[in-house]
Amino acid sequence: MSDHPNWATLTEDATQPWETLESRQLVSGFRVVYEDRVRLQSGVETVYQYRPRGPRAVFVLPVTTQGEAVLIRQYRYPLRATVTEVVAGGVEHGEALQGSAERELLEEVGGVAAEWLALPGFYPQPSISGVAFYPFLALGVTLGEMAHEDTETIERVTLPLAEAYRMLEAGEIQDGPSSLTLWHARRHLQERGLL
Repeated sequence: MSDHPNWATLTEDATQPWETLESRQLVSGFRVVYEDRVRLQSGVETVYQYRPRGPRAVFVLPVTTQGEAVLIRQYRYPLRATVTEVVAGGVEHGEALQGSAERELLEEVGGVAAEWLALPGFYPQPSISGVAFYPFLALGVTLGEMAHEDTETIERVTLPLAEAYRMLEAGEIQDGPSSLTLWHARRHLQERGLL
């Protein structure tokens, strides 16, 4: 498996139209937040709060050897709601993207894949965050025991691929990165006669 061709394009521009005049860290820890005073090309100055470039996450649409989608239902505290998602998680320091995807697949749904396809990467909230997301399609997945973190409330949901895509089209998958992962995976699933 190799990286998707667009992954190399997820970089900073060579020249920057905004000049950083001052920068201070507002929040430290896992989700760092900065506040910068910047000058635009027009000379206007403004203050911008954001998460810096650097953090990465992987998203995985697992498809079983029987051709079923494996989704999760997960409680999300900021929403105070449980939502349907694909497998996902942060990339640990020094971890390869596919290695992270393999780890998350095993932890969240107890899955091991026979084949991996990299899908186009994307920025989930470029107006406020420098986080980059890297999705995968995992094929030939066999399921076993899950190993959730103490803070995770996750239910594994196995359903026909056609039902997963019906949910996507009906707006029942409300997590944006999960929706985009499903959208990018569709062509590959159709080409293989799975959808």
